[in-house]
Amino acid sequence: MRLRKLIYCTMTISLAVSAVWCAPARAAQSTPAATAQAAQKREVTDETGRRVTVPLDVRRIVSLAPNLTETIYALGAQDRLVGVTNYCDFPPEALKKTKIGTALNPSLEAIVGLKPDLVLATTAIDRLETVQSLERLGISVYATDPRTVEGILVSIRDVGEVIGTPQQGDALAASLATRLAEIKQHLAGSTPKRILFVVWEKPLITMGKNTFLADAVRWAGGESVFNLTQNWPAVSLEEAVRQQPDALVFASGDPRNSEKEYAELRTVPGWRVLHAVEQRQIITVSDAIARPAPRLIDAIEQLARALHPDAFAADAEK
Repeated sequence: MRLRKLIYCTMTISLAVSAVWCAPARAAQSTPAATAQAAQKREVTDETGRRVTVPLDVRRIVSLAPNLTETIYALGAQDRLVGVTNYCDFPPEALKKTKIGTALNPSLEAIVGLKPDLVLATTAIDRLETVQSLERLGISVYATDPRTVEGILVSIRDVGEVIGTPQQGDALAASLATRLAEIKQHLAGSTPKRILFVVWEKPLITMGKNTFLADAVRWAGGESVFNLTQNWPAVSLEEAVRQQPDALVFASGDPRNSEKEYAELRTVPGWRVLHAVEQRQIITVSDAIARPAPRLIDAIEQLARALHPDAFAADAEK
């Protein structure tokens, strides 16, 4: 339940900050110190269109989001990571890094004290006000803005390039792209399974069709029974029963939670009349499916195998 609550809180934060990032892009401000060191820096454009001046040699990085922390570790640049948020919990080693507070309200004092060459942010859960405050303090902030599964591959390359590990970024993105292609090949000809992705139970909240999560589900051969434009709509259990999804999908850090979910739902009026509950079609997928980081591809494959076991039967026989 703690992990599901964390996912829900992250999605709620995303709703709160997304509109702010739609404001006109603001270029990073120059300071006298930055001007004096111009020869050792370069200007790049981040994924929001902001012009950012970054050092040629990035040695100290602060991450303002769990997915960015995961990406830095996947790029092998964890030794340069000097600060992370309270929610940066993967890989486990990230828990030992200095904490700078939450993504929504990080401690500017703590960040400044770490003397970062670069701060990495994301439009999904970080506020534009935080970025602007850090810029006024002379700290460079590069923001990512992945909106789709393929967009995460672009972000991985971008992050790799801006922190000085372009080869690692290209190689990682290419490897993940190959895995996505293999999943797509496995599912070729398969009919998408109609699912209800349960983000929260009371009230019942699911995903909208334009979310990052919905795109990940589509890559896994699924589609929501609710074709709604709201990012995280509250829906009625009665309507869910009327739609009768092929499967219920939950996100958790423990795959064994499928049995626990089944045991709970089969005793609850309303839920127990869902065919998916009657037929034990309850899937617990890794909570990584909610993070635009390299592990997302693992979660997509896990969900694809659960929804379409026959499509992967040949792999099981090897």
